[in-house]
Amino acid sequence: MRAALIRSASTSVRPPAVGCVCSLSCASSSSTNRSSRHDFKRMTSRDARAKLRPIFTSRLPIKTKVAIYKCYVRTRQTYAAPAWYALCSGLQRQRLQAQQNIVLRLIAGAGWYVKNDVIATDLGVETVEEFVRKLTRCAFNRADAGPHPSLHNLAPHLDRPTKGYQLPRDLVTESPYD
Repeated sequence: MRAALIRSASTSVRPPAVGCVCSLSCASSSSTNRSSRHDFKRMTSRDARAKLRPIFTSRLPIKTKVAIYKCYVRTRQTYAAPAWYALCSGLQRQRLQAQQNIVLRLIAGAGWYVKNDVIATDLGVETVEEFVRKLTRCAFNRADAGPHPSLHNLAPHLDRPTKGYQLPRDLVTESPYD
């Protein structure tokens, strides 16, 4: 019975059909396409978590479980995040962080009374926001320092984001506590 539940929870999630080739780098002006893409990222990380649940709840060393999380689940959750994370709403960012908190709680075997911040600090895992900021900073630094002049200053700093939403380069300049 439990194997059937795990199998049904770990079925593959396909991206919604849209007018263009659906990839994370696909430029879209429609907010529905953006939100469905973020929901797809959340579902794929949920799928990975369901498949790895027996490992996260096993008696493996905690360092090994955290390494598996960082290598598999978090990479799926934040794939190409420097391009799309700045366009996420606050609710979508909270949902991504909640996915991480669930996995860390499974790894630590912590009860409901332990705060998520305490678990993350004890396991040495930064928040999704901090991790994406670090990824974005590294990506733009690599592009600016690379040998190809066409990639230099790829997304320039703007005084004010156009149309009121954030741009990917804004993740580098803002502090995580704004």
